Amino acid sequence: MSGQRSLLLFNQPRVISQLAIRNVWRPQRLFQTSTLLNDSSKTLGRPTVKKAGTSNTDKIKKLSKTNWKRPSSKPTTPATTAATAATGNGKKVAPKRDWSRPVDYHAEKHAGESHKLHERHVNKFSKFPPKKSETQAQKRERKQKEEELHLLARQEEKERQQIALRKAKQKAKEQQEMENQMKDVYIPEIINVANLSRILGIRLEHLVKTMEELDMGNTSHDRMLNADESSLIAMQLDMNPIVDARQSLDLFPRPPQTDPKLLFDRPPIVTIMGHVDHGKTTLLDTLRKTSVAAGEAGGITQHIGAFSVKLPSGKKITFLDTPGHAAFSSMRARGAQVTDIVVLVVAADDGVMPQTQEAIQHAQAANVPIVVAINKCDKPGVDSSHVKQELARYNVHLEEIGGDVPCVEVSGLTGLNLDQLEETIVTLSEILELKAEKSNGAEGVVIESQIEKGRGNVASILVQRGTLKTGSVVVAGQTWCKVRSMTDYQGKPVKEATPGTPVKVIGWKDVPSAGDEMLQAKDEGVAKTVVDNRVARHQRDLQLQDLAVINDKRRAQRELLEQERMAEKAYKKEMYMYQRGLSDTVPESLGKRLSAIQTNLKEEEGEDSQKDMLELRAVIKGDVSGTVEAVVDCLAGLQNKQIKVKVVQSSVGNISEGDIQLAAACEGQVIGFNVKADKKIQAEASRLNVPVKSYSVIYKLLEEVKDDLSNMLPPIISTQVVGEAAILQIFDINTKGRETRPVAGCRITNGAIQRNSKVRVVRNKETVWEGELSALRQVKKDISEAKKGLECGMSFEGFNDFQPGDVIQSIQTIETKQKL
Repeated sequence: MSGQRSLLLFNQPRVISQLAIRNVWRPQRLFQTSTLLNDSSKTLGRPTVKKAGTSNTDKIKKLSKTNWKRPSSKPTTPATTAATAATGNGKKVAPKRDWSRPVDYHAEKHAGESHKLHERHVNKFSKFPPKKSETQAQKRERKQKEEELHLLARQEEKERQQIALRKAKQKAKEQQEMENQMKDVYIPEIINVANLSRILGIRLEHLVKTMEELDMGNTSHDRMLNADESSLIAMQLDMNPIVDARQSLDLFPRPPQTDPKLLFDRPPIVTIMGHVDHGKTTLLDTLRKTSVAAGEAGGITQHIGAFSVKLPSGKKITFLDTPGHAAFSSMRARGAQVTDIVVLVVAADDGVMPQTQEAIQHAQAANVPIVVAINKCDKPGVDSSHVKQELARYNVHLEEIGGDVPCVEVSGLTGLNLDQLEETIVTLSEILELKAEKSNGAEGVVIESQIEKGRGNVASILVQRGTLKTGSVVVAGQTWCKVRSMTDYQGKPVKEATPGTPVKVIGWKDVPSAGDEMLQAKDEGVAKTVVDNRVARHQRDLQLQDLAVINDKRRAQRELLEQERMAEKAYKKEMYMYQRGLSDTVPESLGKRLSAIQTNLKEEEGEDSQKDMLELRAVIKGDVSGTVEAVVDCLAGLQNKQIKVKVVQSSVGNISEGDIQLAAACEGQVIGFNVKADKKIQAEASRLNVPVKSYSVIYKLLEEVKDDLSNMLPPIISTQVVGEAAILQIFDINTKGRETRPVAGCRITNGAIQRNSKVRVVRNKETVWEGELSALRQVKKDISEAKKGLECGMSFEGFNDFQPGDVIQSIQTIETKQKL
């Protein structure tokens, strides 16, 4: 017993030393080790109780085989129990872990899966695992390709950033140039607010707002500003003010007169509007006891006529007769702008027509009251109620149905109810309280202008304010006039024209344009300076427009070069990748890419259609400026995608030798309206082979120009099948020189086939050959025509590859003239 105790004591320090070493190197197991020491310390110095069947050697073995593993904190599961039982000796064995990555080729979202979990699922399983059969060489090659692709992508991104930076710098440079290129405005020493807004080219409201931002106090339209104040406003609006009394000199309308003592009654200005051939001029002829309509070409009005009618009560009404043809839309719009009242003439037998609708729109746009005159009411069987119902659809509500538009049923031929129409106009003018000043300088508008033989440049002026006298100097548009003489609508000379009076003014330096504003100047020097400034301003505007076009073209060229450079780089990159084996797709050729860029650019800018478009060049001459304007507008509308009319020059006056030479230089023609060419001009035109055409009716001019355009267009070529035959069998016949030639044995199934006609061979609904017959025979006899049901033989020029079942069609080419 003492020997066992001594052996136990001898072995104990070794166990403690081992435990100490383990505690030093494995501090995480200190808790378990201390627990074991506490358990073993209880037995130190105590006698051990020997159990039956045990020996000292067993005790020593138990001490040496102590299990120092960490106790498992996980609950036992059937799997761990099975794993423990499988060992046989009670040891715990960790389950075998599968280190292979699972593969899931379905990246769709599963039911109950959150968004973030789905993203992880996609990132984890969407990529295919690398093949296990990949060798080291293949792996190195794959990595090398990936590195090269990554390098190319970085280079491309760098180039893209450089291009974007270059574009941003170019855009900033252009913007800086635009800011530096400020608009020059010429400002006089003293000017009011309303006229300054006209000089600066902005709305009066915008100018008033700018003055409020600058705290300039009074912002009334008639406030007088000095040069410093005007310059400050111009600089606030990013303009360059130039104080120059001469270059800034211009004429503007006076502000409205506020003193009622200086205002006097004036006659109302009434414009007659309506559809063509609805009796407008006949109605006016009955009013003024004349017969203008009988002397008009084609029975239609083609000018604006202005005249005054004196009523039995002593009051006057100024009438403007506007054309009703569709070509004179601008004239009608101009008439609606200068009028006080619009008389809408509607024929009772025709109703509301297209030009009637247009006249209603012009009057409503100008905010002018309308009086409806239903004409031709004396015709048997007409119903005016139908016209009244039609007018209601176009927002013209008559007084009879609760509206505010008066309506009078009249007859221009018999004079029915014309006195009632005059009374309605006078009553409406009294309600409008039409007044104007007579004491100051004259202001008005140009109605028509023309060149008259023996008189020179003549303009019809409607005076709106002030009094126009003989010897006055007036300015209209880009020309001026010292009034030599004036005549009324009857041709009688007058010395002065009061507001509301139409007169013909003689003495213009150039022909003014219809619709120009007429203003009176102090003297000829002021008038010349004003006209020179207006011409110079117009030329500057044209230069600015040309500069804008040039800048746009330069910008387009830069963009084109940039696109071509990018296409070339992309081609080089794709070719490099293809040559190195990084891509399997053969890159598209550089020429195709550049041509595609050019095609896209042409489609965007429309240059292709402009280059291929045919042009009918013409020099337009007319008797009055309004008619010339109408003809030019109508010819501009005669076009399609293939052809158009290009007006090289348009002016008022007779056809001159210069017009013929200009038309010859541009390979065009001269079109005159209500003007003719003398024999000398016609001889010059025939020598230079220049067509000269004169017209007096607008629709005849348009019809002939349409025919000329149609003749210039290429004809429409269509193919018509006149006969069909089916190949039943092929025969080989002997020819000279012991050669054989195949012949098609056919039966005519439809129509007839001529010997000299053009044929085509159709197989499976596709044309395989087209040409001419070399022979057409029945048995051995040559025939000129084979009709339906006849069996014959055919051979073709240069074609022997026909088969049984093919269809032979005899075709005829038909050329049809295109119409505009």
